[in-house]
Amino acid sequence: MGARRMLLLGPPGAGKGTQALRLVAKFGIPQISTGDMLRGAVAAGTEIGRRAQGYMDRGELVPDSVVIGVAEERLSQGDAESGFVLDGFPRTAAQAEALDALLERMGTKLERCVALVADEDSLVTRLLGRAQIEGRSDDSEDTIRTRMSVYHEQTAPLIDYYRKQEILAEVDGLGSVEEVAKRIEEALS
Repeated sequence: MGARRMLLLGPPGAGKGTQALRLVAKFGIPQISTGDMLRGAVAAGTEIGRRAQGYMDRGELVPDSVVIGVAEERLSQGDAESGFVLDGFPRTAAQAEALDALLERMGTKLERCVALVADEDSLVTRLLGRAQIEGRSDDSEDTIRTRMSVYHEQTAPLIDYYRKQEILAEVDGLGSVEEVAKRIEEALS
């Protein structure tokens, strides 16, 4: 199979987490998400982890410089040498540019960006259903639409960023988990 250093992009509810877990199991490479990276660095007590902890303790967003530092620590670990699935990072153009520079310093590059695309109303319906099943009272239609808006403002521009690098594959994120997984596998080969 082709790409082993990849990024999954998509709006809330598009299935990034579900598909990332499938890719991890299939290729034996780690899923790397911003939250996991930050929690890992804090738990390990690294200098950058302590800096991140300070922001998180104050309820503040962790600045890009710290997120990039944590990403560098995580991506330099042995299990990421043969590949990785980035999920939720990068979120902004500045983070994407910093990731490119970081990977270049490490002597590697992102091989594929898979953007899961889906109709927003279908995703809202999917998330409202999930919220009901999982008892998530914080996932109201208003909060879901706010998260969608933040995605469109901050993260959706990365689709063009990676299209210009000629590593973008847009994949229909609607359908069964298996159908979407098959589309992603085709996009990676």
